[in-house]
Amino acid sequence: MKNCNNCIYFEMRKKQDLYAWVGKMPHGPSVKFLVQNIHTMDELKMTGNALKGSRPVLNFDANFDTRPELKLMKEVLFQAFGTPRAHPKSKPFVDRMMSFFWLDERVWVRNYQIAWSEDKASPDDHELVEIGPRFVMQPIRIFHGPFGGKTLYENEEYISPNEFRRNMKSKAAQKFLDRQAEKQKTEEKKRTTEVPEDELDTVFQDAAANAQ
Repeated sequence: MKNCNNCIYFEMRKKQDLYAWVGKMPHGPSVKFLVQNIHTMDELKMTGNALKGSRPVLNFDANFDTRPELKLMKEVLFQAFGTPRAHPKSKPFVDRMMSFFWLDERVWVRNYQIAWSEDKASPDDHELVEIGPRFVMQPIRIFHGPFGGKTLYENEEYISPNEFRRNMKSKAAQKFLDRQAEKQKTEEKKRTTEVPEDELDTVFQDAAANAQ
């Protein structure tokens, strides 16, 4: 409808699992992410601020240039979050920076304000103040088309939230069963263990009887 050629679509499941589709329209490719560890600006109480509608400077760490799937992921994110050149609704100022870091097989996203340094020794001296929000995106698959098609890359280390919760419940249940088994074993040991009679138990009784 608006002649957009980039799309970010958020998909919520079970009111607790958030997925993000980032891709080129209408021919692809597209990347499906699991969004984790979301912290909002109100929650973080950060001091940074930026002008409404300002264009972000996009920063990608060097790890995105090490593997083919990361290079493709970088290009998709660059075009989705970047501002098109000479766009009629783009603002003429830049006062924030979005950073994308690849760590632990995930994309860590941070948003910073480009602020003047405190000493102001030079007009070119700047410092970064985090604005938020911050979140982590775990890649699931890269598709050839938009929202589907041939799979170009699949993350073998990805575990679905349902499976993760099921594993956690299984571990908790197994821990409870192990504790109950250990408790039962201890009680059985107490019942079967014969404590030898202590010769000193009747010392005071014998002394009292002799005194009488």
